[in-house]
Amino acid sequence: MQTVCVMGLGYVGLPTASLLANRGFKVHGVDVNQKIVDLISRGEVHIQEPDLDVLVRAAVNSGNLTVGLEPISTDVFIIAVPTPFKDNHVPDISYIEAATKALAPYVEPGNLVILESTSPVGTTEKMSAWLQELRPELDVQGSVYLAHCPERVLPGQTLKELVVNDRVIGGLNPVSAEKATQFYRQFVTGEIVCTNARTAELAKLAENSFRDVNIAFANELSMICDRLDINVWELIELANRHPRVNILQPGPGVGGHCIAVDPWFIVDAAPQEARLIRTAREGNDSKIDFVVAKVKEAAAKFENPKIACLGLSYKANIDDLRESPAVLVIEKLASEGIADILVVEPYIEKLPPRLQELQRVQLVSLKMGINDADIVLFLVGHREFKNINPKSLEYKVLVDTVGILR
Repeated sequence: MQTVCVMGLGYVGLPTASLLANRGFKVHGVDVNQKIVDLISRGEVHIQEPDLDVLVRAAVNSGNLTVGLEPISTDVFIIAVPTPFKDNHVPDISYIEAATKALAPYVEPGNLVILESTSPVGTTEKMSAWLQELRPELDVQGSVYLAHCPERVLPGQTLKELVVNDRVIGGLNPVSAEKATQFYRQFVTGEIVCTNARTAELAKLAENSFRDVNIAFANELSMICDRLDINVWELIELANRHPRVNILQPGPGVGGHCIAVDPWFIVDAAPQEARLIRTAREGNDSKIDFVVAKVKEAAAKFENPKIACLGLSYKANIDDLRESPAVLVIEKLASEGIADILVVEPYIEKLPPRLQELQRVQLVSLKMGINDADIVLFLVGHREFKNINPKSLEYKVLVDTVGILR
């Protein structure tokens, strides 16, 4: 298992491919975006992750990492493509299906096929069925090893956590779980725990749903504290002094491809049973409207207000805008037409297309945003925002959703 094909070169696939290549594996990365393929082939990166640019450059220069639009024959295939949901919160596994069908012609007996994408329960079984349909001459469950090993990395620490985190491996059968374990033991120092594919799929969904429920509690507390004129940050700090209490931090909502998405996979699979999970998800989404209402209340005091919206990413110190509540807050504010919106996001160079289309919205520097704004809305806790000179905020109306001013 020394040759690997990684399907999808995004926030998980590219770090995985470059890490393996620098560990001596021969890796071929596949992406459907020609621009991304061209960029990586030059040793450059399209996502921001500490040290990833150095790792990719070294991997490409060594010859151990090649990239293209199509798979090649290898010992191991890793699928790391997006798994979003549709407008009605139904999971969309079309990217996984497309990746499976793309690699199907290259699969041979003895190959290991790993699904790392966070997936609804039963997806690994569907992959097996797709492969069997496309390759009827293969006894897929008998001669090909299939396993689900969900990624569990934190953006900003991906390269470290790919190695040190414990890994859950769910085999389609016990021999597949053992084969995948042998592969991951070559570069993972964390503990490797085996189970079946369905349990591994639900384990990842449960991890992110747990955090979503906890954040929903924190967000609800923040709205209660607003009503009762209590500092929610102080409240949580005091409550967390209890040895068995660990309340997470509130924000303008919940974003990211995992926590804001995965709970819906459970709700879709078991709608009658997943009542708490659904309520938490709906509660976190409603926090966006709460923030918009607070800003509109402040803007009503000005004739032609300007609002500096500090942060676009879904969490601090990264450039990832996927499912970002900050983006949704800005969209709603812009649609109201109540103010000029000055967006400050130090980790991007231009607004995403959905914001470029809006009137009275522009990307500006932190200095310009603070100087020109009547209202300063903190949406993300970037380190740059924590270092703002308090004097520059004098005479501004401040709306802090992430505790910058705590």
